Amino acid sequence: MISYTLPADWPTDEKAARAVQDELRTRVVVDEPGPPPGTGHVTGVDVAYDDERDIVAAAVVVLDAATLDVVEEATAVGTVAFSYVPGLLAFREIPTVLTALRRLTADPGLVVCDGYGVAHPRRFGLASHLGVLTGLATMGIAKNPFTFAYEAPAAPRGSASPLLDGTEEVGRALRTREGVKPVFVSAGHRVTLDNACAHALRLTPRYRLPESTRRADALCRSALREATG
Repeated sequence: MISYTLPADWPTDEKAARAVQDELRTRVVVDEPGPPPGTGHVTGVDVAYDDERDIVAAAVVVLDAATLDVVEEATAVGTVAFSYVPGLLAFREIPTVLTALRRLTADPGLVVCDGYGVAHPRRFGLASHLGVLTGLATMGIAKNPFTFAYEAPAAPRGSASPLLDGTEEVGRALRTREGVKPVFVSAGHRVTLDNACAHALRLTPRYRLPESTRRADALCRSALREATG
């Protein structure tokens, strides 16, 4: 069942947030294949902050997965109600992201977050958290490896290497442009890592970063500028 409702007991402090992560991370599903790449919709999610005013703007951009054309987009602006704590960024972002998602009329399909899914110290980054709360299939594509180790993948586009926490593979470093720094892909919820990597390559026909993130990034920055004058 798909739901965009924020839980009534949304935490406001670090201890409560970690307890929520411990409870919800057991519900993450990473053995469903997820939608086939190039089918249905793919939705990019990103946020932008005005830290001086404690304002956050979220953008969601629905793309046709086959053509990468924009189907629909929505934004929301809110107040940041959770302190910056590494590993707990979802608690700053999800309330406003859910508001933006509620404004869509199109089916989001697979949701691609600018960040992490199970590639997270508690295996419950933004993509996983958003997936468990909404029931949507989600994945993360990040610009850096967070705290995890990896060996550089081979130079050609499509090359990949494991993103490791010790010996556990939590994601992959994926080369989306030949000879350019990789992106870091992780499953979020209801999609496998293999399929997440296939989607990442479909979303990067021209640039290192996926079109979903590029469009959502531009839109949330625009919404923030408009909100803050």
